[in-house]
Amino acid sequence: MKMVCAIIKPFKLDDVREALSGVGVQGVTVTEVKGFGRQKGHTELYRGAEYVVDFLPKVKIEVAVDDAQLDAVLDAIGTAANTSKIGDGKIFVYELGQVIRIRTGETGAEAL
Repeated sequence: MKMVCAIIKPFKLDDVREALSGVGVQGVTVTEVKGFGRQKGHTELYRGAEYVVDFLPKVKIEVAVDDAQLDAVLDAIGTAANTSKIGDGKIFVYELGQVIRIRTGETGAEAL
């Protein structure tokens, strides 16, 4: 089992959610986050004053998947979140040691 964590642009969230549904993902956790990578932020003009935005708004998506689903999930996220511009984000994959469904006590892949 794997935990897939993707940091993407906020306006791509619906596209990624639909792509994940299309490959059979049933549950997704979404968190609004801020950060920067190679972009290093940008400057904006607000009421005549220029200021620097160091941390850009992003969305963090977390999906727990079975090993058999991993390639389809990575492809779905990568395709749906891609704008071919700097700041598209990153996808991280972690090994999941154990998963337990609280309601039923199911463990492993059955809990997903």
